[in-house]
Amino acid sequence: MSNAPLMPKATAVWLVDNTALTFDQVADFTKMHPLEVRAIADGDAAQGIKGMDPISTGQLTRDEIEKAEKDPNYRLKIAESKVTLPPQAKKKGPRYTPVSRRHERPSAILWLVRNHPELKDAQIMRLVGTTKTTIASVRDRTHWNASTLTPMDPVTLGLCSQIELDFEVQRAAKEKPTDIGHGGPTLLPASETTRKEPELETTEKGSDDLNVDAVFAKLKTIGGKKPDQE
Repeated sequence: MSNAPLMPKATAVWLVDNTALTFDQVADFTKMHPLEVRAIADGDAAQGIKGMDPISTGQLTRDEIEKAEKDPNYRLKIAESKVTLPPQAKKKGPRYTPVSRRHERPSAILWLVRNHPELKDAQIMRLVGTTKTTIASVRDRTHWNASTLTPMDPVTLGLCSQIELDFEVQRAAKEKPTDIGHGGPTLLPASETTRKEPELETTEKGSDDLNVDAVFAKLKTIGGKKPDQE
């Protein structure tokens, strides 16, 4: 909680009108200048401002005020709030682009489309703070200023940070499917080229057995004819 009370000028008006605090004590509590508090007491400042009771708002207690009234050197201490507010959630929305930079967004879009075609339109919209229609017109060269557009890095233009650009590029690279057939045919591994097929081994073995049987049959025939011829 801030050290200054809510509506300090209205609080100062109430303290001046309803307490016997010195100008320095009121000025210290409300974070104002003592001369400004004196002007409020004289009616030269804060005219028409209704005083706000800091006791009813829980910023001061009656005992604290009485203690300060008895001792002019005592400084009022603001009461701590008993209610803890949750942190405000960050609102999601399109990136705000300063007016001086808005005319440079088409150039940044053209740079992103040419150098990072893998980026989706939603990613470009987050980086540059533009619309899908503008992205389509730049990509299709139908933008009203397409003839004079020059690709410019959005980081250099100050439209996004390098960390944000790298994050979106890495995300797009992960989501993009790899092209398996891009490299053309590849060599087979050695285990495939040196492996023998079972059918071929069986055929070769069978042909070898067949040749051996034919040789033995021929030898028997030749050996059986020798005695007859003698």
